[in-house]
Amino acid sequence: MELVFSPDRIEAWPVERLRPYAGNAKMHGQDQVAKIAASTAEFGWTVPCMVADDGELIADHGWVLAASMLGLKEVPVIRLSHLDEAERRAYRIADNRLTELGEWDEEILREEISGLLAEDFDLSLLGFDDEDLDALLRDPKDADDGASEGEEDVPEPPATPVTVEGDLWQLGNHRLICGDSTSVDVVGRVLGSVKPMLMVTDPPYGVAYDPSWRNKTGATATRRTSKVQNDDRADWREAWALFPGWC
Repeated sequence: MELVFSPDRIEAWPVERLRPYAGNAKMHGQDQVAKIAASTAEFGWTVPCMVADDGELIADHGWVLAASMLGLKEVPVIRLSHLDEAERRAYRIADNRLTELGEWDEEILREEISGLLAEDFDLSLLGFDDEDLDALLRDPKDADDGASEGEEDVPEPPATPVTVEGDLWQLGNHRLICGDSTSVDVVGRVLGSVKPMLMVTDPPYGVAYDPSWRNKTGATATRRTSKVQNDDRADWREAWALFPGWC
C-alpha cells in the first residue's frame, strides 16, 4: 500500500508561530497540561505537533500548552500540507477519538506499574491520579468486601452525617467540637471558661500521609486508605497560639 503522506522531516518552529484551532473540540484542563509538561520534562519532546502551512494547529494542542507552561521557545512540528480544510477538521477529531478506542490489559498494566514502583520511579509521570494508581495496584485476588484481618468491620458513613461543622458535643465532663483549631471562635466555644493543662498534637506536620502505601507494598491489606484534610499543612502556630494553658 502506498501512503498518501509520510513525513520526511521535522521542523523546529517558534511557539508564537502556532495558532490554536478555534473549533478544537478536545478540551485540556490545567491538570492534564501540567501532566503533559511533567512528562515532557522527564522524557523529552516525543510527539511532533501537526500543523498547517499557515501555523494553525491540526493536532497536539495540549503539547503546545505544555510548551508554554515549560517556557519553551520552539517546538518540533510536522507540516500536513497535503490536507485540505475539511480533511484537517476530520483528522483533528479522528486523532483524538482513535486513541480513546483502545483498552488496557489491567493485569499487564499492574505488573508494569508494580515494577516501576519497585524501582522508586515517580508514578505521577504516568498520567494516572492517586486513586487510579491505588485501584490498579490492588491485586483483585485480595479483594474482599469484608474487613481485613485485624480490622474492625466499620460500616460506611451515612449519606447525611450526624455531626456537621460547628456542632459541640458534651460527653460527661468532656466537650468535643467539630471545627477549625486555628479559629478563635471555635476554640473559645469548646473551652469556655476552662483552662486546659495539656495540648496533644500529632507531629510531624506537613507530610500529607497516605496510608495506601501499605497496600501498594503488600505490607498489609487495609481498607483504611482515606487521607486527613489539611495533613499537608506544616505551620500550625495559629492553633498553638490559642492554647491558654502551660506549654
